[in-house]
Amino acid sequence: MTDRSEGGAEPPVRRRGQGELEAQVLAVLREASEPVPVAWVRERLGGGLAYTTVITILTRLRAKGAVERERAGRSFRWTAIADEAGLAALRMRKVLDAEADRQAVLASFVTALSPNDERLLRELLSPEAELFSPEAELLSPEAELLAPEAEFPSPEAGEEEG
Repeated sequence: MTDRSEGGAEPPVRRRGQGELEAQVLAVLREASEPVPVAWVRERLGGGLAYTTVITILTRLRAKGAVERERAGRSFRWTAIADEAGLAALRMRKVLDAEADRQAVLASFVTALSPNDERLLRELLSPEAELFSPEAELLSPEAELLAPEAEFPSPEAGEEEG
C-alpha cells in the first residue's frame, strides 16, 4: 500500500469512454476462431476485470444483437456477430428509433455530414453498392429517405427551404 503522507499518491484511475469496454470485449471475441467461455474473454482483456463485469458486458452486447451465446454444460460460450462498426450502427439505430420524426432526424444528420461522408453514404445507398455481408441490415425501409435522388437542403439554405 502506498503511503500518501510521503508524496506517494496513487495516479488517478482513468474512466473508460462510453462503449469502450463493449468495443474491447467485441474485439476480443472477434479474435476467437470458435465460441468461447467468459473466462477466455476475461483473460484476453488482461484479467483485471471481475468475471461478473465481463458477463454483464456480454449480456448487454447480446441484447444489442452484437453477440450470440450457446449453452455449453452449465455455462455459455460466446460468439461475436458484429464488429465495432456494427456496434456503432446499432447505437445509431437505437438513437434514431427513440425519435418521433425519423425524416427530420435523418435529414439533419445528412446535412451535417462532411462532403466526403455524404458522398460515401450516397455510394453505400446506390443500387450498385455491395454491402459488407448478406445479413447486414444497413438498408432498412427508412433508408429510402436517404436515396441518392433525394433532395437535401444545404446547410447554407437555413429555414427558407421546407
